[in-house]
Amino acid sequence: MPKPNDTNRQRFASVWDAIEDTPQQAASMRARSGLMMNLTEVIREKGMTQGDTATIFGVTQPRLSDLMRGKINLFSLDTLIDMAATAGMSPTVKTSKPKVAKHKRMAAREPMAA
Repeated sequence: MPKPNDTNRQRFASVWDAIEDTPQQAASMRARSGLMMNLTEVIREKGMTQGDTATIFGVTQPRLSDLMRGKINLFSLDTLIDMAATAGMSPTVKTSKPKVAKHKRMAAREPMAA
């Protein structure tokens, strides 16, 4: 059986980069999935019922069940940030500067021709 050609494989920073159509969609999914995982962890650590937690968040128990089951497409980033703040989690948005392509860094180091 022939070995797969490694040069044809793409590498992605996250699963979201691989499955989403645009970098913007991937960034939104990374943020939402992180918030959902952290919220679920906090709820479980506190040992609260879904009904009690839903009341605190101002949502229905089935809505909280969707959160706990990871139904990411049902939640906006705003909603998840509101829930995290209500849970006392102090959510923040972290950004980074764009990465400079290798060829641009190299060109910046080389003196310009006259």
